[in-house]
Amino acid sequence: MAAQRVVTTNINGTQKSFLCEPRQTLLEVLRDNLDLTGTKEGCSNGNCGACTVLLDGKPVTSCLVLAVECEGAEIETIEGVATKDGLAPVQNAFLENAALQCGVCTPGFIMSTKAMLRENPNPTEEEIRFYLAGNLCRCTGYDKIIDAVQDAAQRQCGTACSNET
Repeated sequence: MAAQRVVTTNINGTQKSFLCEPRQTLLEVLRDNLDLTGTKEGCSNGNCGACTVLLDGKPVTSCLVLAVECEGAEIETIEGVATKDGLAPVQNAFLENAALQCGVCTPGFIMSTKAMLRENPNPTEEEIRFYLAGNLCRCTGYDKIIDAVQDAAQRQCGTACSNET
């Protein structure tokens, strides 16, 4: 067993320090050490996107990031998306568009969508499909997810951003 390290980071707006082994992934630490179980483990090799979190604002598959690499970083997990007033617009859009079934992939899709809409508040369907290509779903067939992302973009941007179809 390797010596544990103390890592200090900001998670969902709160500064946290935790102990971890150098070999532990961010996913393991979030779920097992910090009890943030909203981030799901899918493939454990970076192919499914279920464990996507935002690391310094960028989506990463947390199963491929070592927790020790997060020293001083800002991490946002699915637990940090909702506000004290309720679900965030992107979460409501997924719910209202029935863009989830079993729920394993949903946190990763929401985190990726959140990052995409920060970069591009008015994406086309093609841009959405390209950006979310690293997130896999075995249940929905993707159309409802695309609808939810378009709805979330509309909610955030309003009619001034409507895409020409």
